[in-house]
Amino acid sequence: MFYLDKKALQDQPDVRTLNKSVDWSAEFAKRNKSAHYPALKEYYAQGVVSPETPLSEVPLVALDFETTGLNPKTDSIVSIGLVALTAQRIRCKEAYHWIIKPDTELKTKSVVIHGITHSDVASAPSFNSILDALLQHLQGKIVVAHHKDIETRFLNSALKHYINEEIVFPCIDTMALEARFSRTFKRTFLRSLLGQKTPSIRLTDCRTRYNLPYYRQHNALTDALACAELLQAQIATHYPEQSVPISAIWC
Repeated sequence: MFYLDKKALQDQPDVRTLNKSVDWSAEFAKRNKSAHYPALKEYYAQGVVSPETPLSEVPLVALDFETTGLNPKTDSIVSIGLVALTAQRIRCKEAYHWIIKPDTELKTKSVVIHGITHSDVASAPSFNSILDALLQHLQGKIVVAHHKDIETRFLNSALKHYINEEIVFPCIDTMALEARFSRTFKRTFLRSLLGQKTPSIRLTDCRTRYNLPYYRQHNALTDALACAELLQAQIATHYPEQSVPISAIWC
């Protein structure tokens, strides 16, 4: 995951605004009829859990990308990390990590950040060659990401390039959740009175608030694991009964 600097993250639009108006079951049924690519059609055919499903019963998958930059129009994916989980358990045996050959230039600046070099990608598979496996791992699960726009925009950019289609799905954004918990009007008002700064919602800073260990950043698999653990901590802290429906936190 590309970690935006602190100021850039603080200046992002209000991520507490979550889209709760989508009927995901109906949307998947509609997309299943219109999709052409077989693996994408199969993804939609698997459907999605109902919005009333308790958090404790929802299959999840944390998703993270490393990319050649931050603009999906001019940059591309260079690695993918996936970690399957539930609210109670992380399924390490179902974790996957791909280094892939990017469709755009591998920039020196990005190499310094994620450490994936030209020699690493020289014989790496293309995104197209792992697309079916990726979609299969997403089937029937709710995606979890930290600042989901990065993953959704880059994923759709790659899909447009290779199969001329897009994908939509409900997602739990751990950054949006943390903003909801830590940036309430009351807390923001009190901080302004006390002259305190707005708390950072970067992944590493969010994890610190829940006493989670520090992990080295910018490895897609490690960052997906870090995101998965953060979600579990958020649920345990704010929804300990876990009977809250998934619709309370997906977007």
